[in-house]
Amino acid sequence: VEALLALVGGGSAIALYASFAWLGGARVALVVTSFAVGVLIGAEMPLLMTLIQRIRRQDAGGALADLFAADYVGALVGGLTFPFLLLPLAGELTGGLLTGVVNVLAGGLVVQWLFRHDLAARERRRLLAANGCVLVLLLAGTAFVGPFEQAAREAVYGGEVRVAVDTPRQELVLTGGAARSEWAAAGELRFYRDGRLALRGRHARDGHRAFVRPAMAGGPNARVLIIGGGDGLALREVLRSRGVREVTVVEPDPGVVRLARHDPGLRALNGGALDDPRVRFVHADAFGRLRDRARADAARFDVIVSALPPPSATGDLKLYSQEFYGLAARALADEGRFALRAGAPGAGYGHNFWTVHATLRAVGLEPCPYAGDRDHLLARHAHPAPPTCPARQHPRLPPSTLMHPRYTH
Repeated sequence: VEALLALVGGGSAIALYASFAWLGGARVALVVTSFAVGVLIGAEMPLLMTLIQRIRRQDAGGALADLFAADYVGALVGGLTFPFLLLPLAGELTGGLLTGVVNVLAGGLVVQWLFRHDLAARERRRLLAANGCVLVLLLAGTAFVGPFEQAAREAVYGGEVRVAVDTPRQELVLTGGAARSEWAAAGELRFYRDGRLALRGRHARDGHRAFVRPAMAGGPNARVLIIGGGDGLALREVLRSRGVREVTVVEPDPGVVRLARHDPGLRALNGGALDDPRVRFVHADAFGRLRDRARADAARFDVIVSALPPPSATGDLKLYSQEFYGLAARALADEGRFALRAGAPGAGYGHNFWTVHATLRAVGLEPCPYAGDRDHLLARHAHPAPPTCPARQHPRLPPSTLMHPRYTH
């Protein structure tokens, strides 16, 4: 039972990844794997009770208490070891396989020791063979993790993966794009962050131009803050404006900045903007950074550009909350502008768009949609009164907060 549990549990990450990459979804694989693990754990319980009785004779209640105590301690050790040791050092797939190796070794050693007088030589050899086969499969799996990940990436991204980087925060993948051009004849450059398309060649550059320029043209722009945007495309448009003296880019993942600075395809898109001496990078959480600035009463910015994607229920919703927008409003100069993406106002994503709109108004900012029906909002302080925004019907939705996020999709 312990050998089967080690095999199923250790290989579950690979099975789920393969199902997602080649079958388009992992829900069925997740249900099957969870059911198998649950059944095997249930079958393991009476065997563990027998082991405890072998170690120390006691009544059923005492044995059950010892079993649960050992289970809680094991869960604590495993719950701390995997995310803080195995995951950073070995990654998800190899870490899962190594966890299975520990299970099969522990189970085999305990059974061979406690039941050494009850097992016939034939049964002992059979157990050793079963545990040995599982151990060989798990260890062999660790040797094929690299080629498997490469094949799975190509299946997921639908093209040749040119660059794949695992940072402590996310997986960064580049596909297409020639080494000396913005988009290759063989395929347009695409940049993925944790499987989500972050930018797409020339279209991303044109989109950033339409996103950033209205904010930069609306008044003073000497001091600019960019939230996210480590790829450098928003930064490129900011630096093209006259009068910019200082730009602070808050990008929590330094791996994004390194890739944008050194990859020829990304560098062609951002025009080498990351090397401009006016630019300063801060690798920190944007929420914490703005909160620290508010406490220190630091100098305010003429323009804030949030280069984050539109909000979704699966994203980091604190960066779209009333509390975060309140911190951004405090960091914004009296005549400053705050540009951000809110999701398309049309069908499907309209709820998120108008929730961002309501959340900005709740902190004293007056948002105005721009660039046609695109997902952009340009917000200013309500006092003094901002320029008139075109009249537009919008639903009255409550703001999204840390305690009550209201975004969907």
